Amino acid sequence: MSSNDRVIIFDTTLRDGEQSPGASMTKEEKLRIAKALERLRVDVIEAGFAIASVGDFEAVKLIADTIKDSTVCSLSRAVEADIERAAEALRGANSGRIHTFIATSPIHMQYKLRMQPDQVIAQAVHAVKHARNLCADVEFSCEDAGRSEIDFLCRIIEAAIDAGARTINIPDAVGYAVPHQSAATMRQLLERIPNADKAVFSVHCHNDLGLAVANSLAAVVAGARQVECTINGLGERAGNAALEEIVMAIKTRADLLDVHTRIETEHILSASRLVSGITGFPVQPNKAIVGANAFAHESGIHQDGVLKHRETYEIMSAQSVGWNANKMVMGKHSGRAAFRARLEELGIALASEVELNAAFARFKDLADKKHEIFDEDLQAIVSDALDDEAPEHFKLVTLEVASKTGEVPEAKIVLSVDGQEQSAGSNGSGPVDATFKAIESIAASAAVLQLYSVNAITQGTDSQGEVTVRLEKAGRIVNGNGADTDILVASAKAYINALNLMQASGQKAHPQVADV
Repeated sequence: MSSNDRVIIFDTTLRDGEQSPGASMTKEEKLRIAKALERLRVDVIEAGFAIASVGDFEAVKLIADTIKDSTVCSLSRAVEADIERAAEALRGANSGRIHTFIATSPIHMQYKLRMQPDQVIAQAVHAVKHARNLCADVEFSCEDAGRSEIDFLCRIIEAAIDAGARTINIPDAVGYAVPHQSAATMRQLLERIPNADKAVFSVHCHNDLGLAVANSLAAVVAGARQVECTINGLGERAGNAALEEIVMAIKTRADLLDVHTRIETEHILSASRLVSGITGFPVQPNKAIVGANAFAHESGIHQDGVLKHRETYEIMSAQSVGWNANKMVMGKHSGRAAFRARLEELGIALASEVELNAAFARFKDLADKKHEIFDEDLQAIVSDALDDEAPEHFKLVTLEVASKTGEVPEAKIVLSVDGQEQSAGSNGSGPVDATFKAIESIAASAAVLQLYSVNAITQGTDSQGEVTVRLEKAGRIVNGNGADTDILVASAKAYINALNLMQASGQKAHPQVADV
């Protein structure tokens, strides 16, 4: 296949994915995901929105300074300050890209930007030129392209390409398009814009109608050669096109699509699990490619067919995306070498021996509690160990919970608050409620509990329980995660993790609002 047959995979898990309510990540967590994306051979990693906050800037800079085999990208509005901040964060990148955008739909221009179309074009041109002076690789997006007028899109894109943009992104920002419309728009743009051959055309689809992957593939058929997507379809509202579905659709239906990617698909599952563990967004069992049931066969007819010939009911192999790859059973007799080797196979690279020792100690503790350690357990162990290394305002010291039929549950807790131990006790309608109230009596956060979710990481009664706690305060939402074989301990860890995230740097700038 020629170079024009390759579809560039642009992953925005760390930017658009993080805009999912409660999906905030630390810079260390973002780096872990970025390394997993690099291992997948993702072409472009959108590391964040550099001007959004100090934390976002530091994360983009850390990733830009570390990642070598993927292009690292930062989003910016069509504003000089945004562009300059993005360029600063990307200064150390082996390959960097500034991704600048402005809204192009009539409703956005009138009500959000309060600008005339000619003003919007002038602003876009100025932004692209300014970005090109600071970075050789510039991408320009027409926000809300799905509801934009085609004639205006042609005008602004032609001007942006002339100004130096070498990637043009057509986002369906609100998930409004349907596949034949997505294809027709892309086809018209490529045919009508005189300088279209000087840029790669990209598509960024949201999943509000459940059509993000279908719209993305339709655009590819029409000539798009970059797809913007996220691991597990994470993202604003209903999410984005899922990377794993895009990639495997292209691979499985190469006969029709006649394009390819450079993604090493056997690492898809480990990346999915990593993102799920860090964000606290569990993967639904019936999720394509990476769901627990994706390669499970319940029907007797299906089972018989698969046993006779796998391809009777499987259009791709489980191993091709990372399932059933673990032939080494991890348990209490496993040593450091086997532990390190398995982490490397999962794409987990710990920065120091200190981090490895902390993770290995947790592994041994867990191995004493359960017979077999699964990959999902290892992901949770590493996350827990790294969380412990990070500075925390609140830290769990001890938890004691009493629950008896016919009596009110009671929890007693000891927390370390900035290194000083404080204790408290509380009653509740259940043991979890009592635990949370005891924590709150010390923390006094006044946060509102919006979600409490429990998920078994693996099978069996000795499985680690993974708990997600979503807290809201003054419009800010955070997700806290905790894992333990004791579900009450996991619950306490998750609540405390959420409180610590609340202590982090304040509000981010909204990526769709700016004075332009």
